[in-house]
Amino acid sequence: MHSDTMLLRRAGLPVTDLTPILAEEPCPLLFATVSGAHLYGFPSRDSDVDLRGVHVLPAEDLLGLREPEETRSRMWDHDGVEMDLVTHDLRKFVRLMLKPNGYVLEQLLSPLVVHTSGLHAELVALAPSVLTRNHAHHYRGFAGTQWRLFEKTGELKPLLYTFRALLTGIHLMRGGPLTAHLPTLLGEVTGPSFLPALIEAKAEAEHGAADTVDRAVAARDVEALHAVLDDAQARSRLPETPSGFDALHDLVVRARSDGRRGTGRGA
Repeated sequence: MHSDTMLLRRAGLPVTDLTPILAEEPCPLLFATVSGAHLYGFPSRDSDVDLRGVHVLPAEDLLGLREPEETRSRMWDHDGVEMDLVTHDLRKFVRLMLKPNGYVLEQLLSPLVVHTSGLHAELVALAPSVLTRNHAHHYRGFAGTQWRLFEKTGELKPLLYTFRALLTGIHLMRGGPLTAHLPTLLGEVTGPSFLPALIEAKAEAEHGAADTVDRAVAARDVEALHAVLDDAQARSRLPETPSGFDALHDLVVRARSDGRRGTGRGA
């Protein structure tokens, strides 16, 4: 599970070597990937960079009296670009994987890898074992939240997030791989014809207004895609419950027993 810097450059990342930054993390990292607009295929010139990943706490942090730092976050500025890194301890991340949580799976399966390891590859291999038809609920809910934000702000960003979530959910329910990249999804699932133009417009400003969009038309398209998602979920061959609990449990135990395997390598 190794990515070259070409993918990062093509995604519009302002920096491709984050090894010095990641080396400052106090615990071993299993992986760090790029999420957000760069992963979704519609970054703006002024988009911040969202890095997400997994760290491994030492066993004593979980056995002692102190509350473990299961989630860590930090932000910094890189030549005027805001960057943030959020990581979960492996146990917490795996528990999230076992829920119908598409967000953490998108982080795990992101092709925009800035740090990886052998255990990262093992997690990726186990991802299909946690996919269920109930992941449709995640994408349905996320789309609803973003649509309400669009109605409030009129910005392009939440509008694109709305359509991205619905198309990801539909594609997944129909048996496709978990795909978060909107331009790729538009080649797989029928979406509104105006989306490519909105992606181009979004490139100019992170918080640009969706001035060219007829809200009534967009609302009808969103409602129609919700119906398509409902139908795709009803027809989906995905299981109702995840099957990977035991394998993931064993992976967490092994990782905790041998923290050295989390050191990994940069992209």
